[in-house]
Amino acid sequence: MTDQKWPQTIWIARHGQSAGNVARDDAEAAGHPLIDIAIRDVDVPLSALGEEQAQALGQWFGDLPGQARPGVVLCSPYRRARQTAQLVIEEGRLDVEPPGCICDERLREKEFGILDRLTRHGIALKYPELNEQRLHVGKFYFRPPGGESWCDVILRLRSVLDTVTREYRGERVLIVAHQVIVNCLRYLLERLDETEILDIDRAADVPNCGVTSYEFDPTRGRRGKLVPRLVNFVSPLRQAGTPVTAEPDVPAAPKS
Repeated sequence: MTDQKWPQTIWIARHGQSAGNVARDDAEAAGHPLIDIAIRDVDVPLSALGEEQAQALGQWFGDLPGQARPGVVLCSPYRRARQTAQLVIEEGRLDVEPPGCICDERLREKEFGILDRLTRHGIALKYPELNEQRLHVGKFYFRPPGGESWCDVILRLRSVLDTVTREYRGERVLIVAHQVIVNCLRYLLERLDETEILDIDRAADVPNCGVTSYEFDPTRGRRGKLVPRLVNFVSPLRQAGTPVTAEPDVPAAPKS
């Protein structure tokens, strides 16, 4: 089909478990207001388990027929996402062009502004009025001072999809990013509304190294369209005997 708009396949994967995920869980369990990790959120690395998860995902991609593997890998510039993407490329022996992953700042984690590093308890304790507003407005529209709402994230992702359709039509594209990015891309690609995407978000966190995918179907619509194939697929991890984790993405340190 000569006028195909979309890539042939898009996979969207969340990064592996990070040291920030672990620190956040510890802080929440202990009832602490602040997540105890000193480095910037952008610099937080994968945990040892997160590296295993990324390697397991890479092995799964490597087991696909050569023509069915990703030929382009895009990722968030955050260290945990870049590490995940690189491990997937190495373990999967992916022949990507250019070599390695292409970092795109539009795929970065959602900006939390003054709520960075705070647990739910910490937000309620330090900013009670802001917390009340956050609960009333909901995460789709609520923008913390210095941060972003989901709508803000969706706006930058619209331009990502413009780039993908312009530069990678007909190709197989893997995107490695963060939980909010996965859900907001689902919102765009599946043409969901606020209620639908927040129901999905409320039902379960996106698993670390979980994969959601779309395949181009030329019989759909006037010029074909992307059709969902996998949703939060974690079988590669289970097949490799690697534990599945699904901690929410909450910034572990302030950005500068």
